[in-house]
Amino acid sequence: MRVVIVTGLAGGGKTTALRALEDLGYFCCDNLPASMFLTFVENLEAQNISQCAISVDGRQESFIPEYHRQMSELRDAGHKVDVLFLEAPDAVLYRRYSETRRRHPSSGDDIVEGIRRDREVLATLREEAILVNTGGLNVHEIKKIISDRFRSEAARLSVKLQSFGFKYGLPTESEVVFDVRYLPNPHFDRVLGPQDGRDRDVAEYVFAGKEAAETVERIEDYLRFSLPLFAREGKLYVTIGIGCTGGRHRSVAISEELSKRLGEDWHVLLRHRDIAKGGTRNQG
Repeated sequence: MRVVIVTGLAGGGKTTALRALEDLGYFCCDNLPASMFLTFVENLEAQNISQCAISVDGRQESFIPEYHRQMSELRDAGHKVDVLFLEAPDAVLYRRYSETRRRHPSSGDDIVEGIRRDREVLATLREEAILVNTGGLNVHEIKKIISDRFRSEAARLSVKLQSFGFKYGLPTESEVVFDVRYLPNPHFDRVLGPQDGRDRDVAEYVFAGKEAAETVERIEDYLRFSLPLFAREGKLYVTIGIGCTGGRHRSVAISEELSKRLGEDWHVLLRHRDIAKGGTRNQG
């Protein structure tokens, strides 16, 4: 059988990941005791079920030794086992729990202590896992990444292209950031200013000179070199930031063009973080 163990930090997105796997036809079980892994899989196998997902968390530190023993037995029995570990920065986890007013499963009302304890207890599970940092992803993006990875053996790396404005801060979840503020700025054009980089007139303005086309080619060359290396390290997705001053014109046009070029070889998620934000005449 193909077995996916879904684990990670509380608030990291395990429930969302499990639902994505269920939508793919995986037989899913939430918070199954580690001592039951092998028995559970063997029972499903006897019913001709070929793939399952099991969600576990770190509420009981004592389950760790049994978890490792059961994982070894599953693999020794010939089952293909992947461990999916979902995490996010502490600030994001804290915000998620504060907004939902849920008690942290590892520590009750002390969210900070719960996050610390989760990281400590689950450290050995994280070492052998496929890591997904959900800090900069919404529910739909998490589900798409999980679906793309586990739909088939030939699943491809997902690439999130995110345009943004330096005026509003760097996207902290990005593995790589490119600065395109040296390109011609449509913001100062009376007609083009109110539009954005998805509009044809704006894109033509940005690409009127040779610099924009060469920028796209050089970024594409770098990504075609580096993305397979990210995939080799077990990453499910990579976030690439493309920034200009306000995140409305140049970075959007460049991201749109890169999305077209990379879409045939990777699953591309395209997000324009700051496109709807207003601004003054000194941005674009």
